[in-house]
Amino acid sequence: MKSSIDIDTKEVGEWIDWLAGFGHTKNGGVTRLLYDENWRLAQNSLFQKMNESGLKTYFDGVGNLFGRLDGTQKGEKTILTGSHIDTVIDGGKYDGAYGIIASLIAVNYLKKRYGSPQKSIEVVSLCEEEGSRFPLAFWGSGSITGKFNKEDCSGLYDTKKVSFSHAMKTMGLQTDKEQVKRDDIDCFIEMHIEQGAVLEKEKKSIGIVSHIVGQRRFSIKVKGESNHAGTTPMPYRKDSMHIAAELITYALKQVTEIDSQLVATVGRILAIPNVPNVIAKEVTFTLDVRHHQEEVLDYYCEKVFACFEQKCKAAGMNVEWEQWLDVKAVAMDDKLTELAYTIVQEMDIPYRKMISGAGHDAQVFGTYCPTALVFVPSVGGISHSPKEYTKLEDLTRGVIVLIELLYRLAY
Repeated sequence: MKSSIDIDTKEVGEWIDWLAGFGHTKNGGVTRLLYDENWRLAQNSLFQKMNESGLKTYFDGVGNLFGRLDGTQKGEKTILTGSHIDTVIDGGKYDGAYGIIASLIAVNYLKKRYGSPQKSIEVVSLCEEEGSRFPLAFWGSGSITGKFNKEDCSGLYDTKKVSFSHAMKTMGLQTDKEQVKRDDIDCFIEMHIEQGAVLEKEKKSIGIVSHIVGQRRFSIKVKGESNHAGTTPMPYRKDSMHIAAELITYALKQVTEIDSQLVATVGRILAIPNVPNVIAKEVTFTLDVRHHQEEVLDYYCEKVFACFEQKCKAAGMNVEWEQWLDVKAVAMDDKLTELAYTIVQEMDIPYRKMISGAGHDAQVFGTYCPTALVFVPSVGGISHSPKEYTKLEDLTRGVIVLIELLYRLAY
């Protein structure tokens, strides 16, 4: 069965380009950080668009934006759909934004064609997900689900030494102004770009996510001894860079030996004193590890850090580490994903079941209420970049799937 839903592909692209104008960079990307001016303009403009669409529109105490289409069944819980408004620095125009635009187009379509639903639907533009300005991610979804409160943002500053609380106040927001946590959510549906190359390579238009991987991030510090690069024989050195290189090599090699779906990344490294002709006395590097099974992450971390201690002890050096992110793997709701499978099969849309290697707001909602996450392809697998791109026909197919999903849930 082909879909009878008629969506203007051009309109989808125009909405995406419109939202990308708030924070547009000279490289063709988007920078829209939590509580900055571009963020404020984007949220306020979305507020106006939602109002014009006839939705009941409001902000909560942390800046999450909601547009509500009231249902006829009073007292029923709300179906929430959307994504995040913030971006990374010089990021793409689809990450997060597509989920908001897709939800707004879908709800507008349903409202015009079918009128009021039985269950209320709310489009949400979540205030933050990326953690690009302050060292805290998922602030929007975390506040709605009760994962975070005002104490969690206390003492946090951005790179310009602006405090989290001050940035909120400049937006007229206060976490203690009103109840932010929601107890009336029936389910959460998030449309998102894949941010990987699987769907494109396999020529699939839709990805239906079964699990989102758990993420653990660490900072590892190796402490040695600075000395002269020319006069210190190799056997006498306590070279932090040498040992750090061995630790990194070991950590990355273990990935393929433990599990084919396990991934690990060393993305940042800092040497002290960071001088060409001085042996490094201290090296700090990050380790990002991801998998959808907690027991695999446990095994990997235990094995790797035991080796780190052993190698450094043998070299007469010290190693210490700090874990600064621990996001648990989350399974999406079976009933919602089965419904999504049914819809794409009936519409004869090429699809794939998949595991998400990136974190999303659905990961936070997935521990709180029934949640579904649906992907559309990313050309070249590129994301968090001005080169991020998804074809209009794939964006439109995603909107059509979301319309049908919301219709069957709410009408």
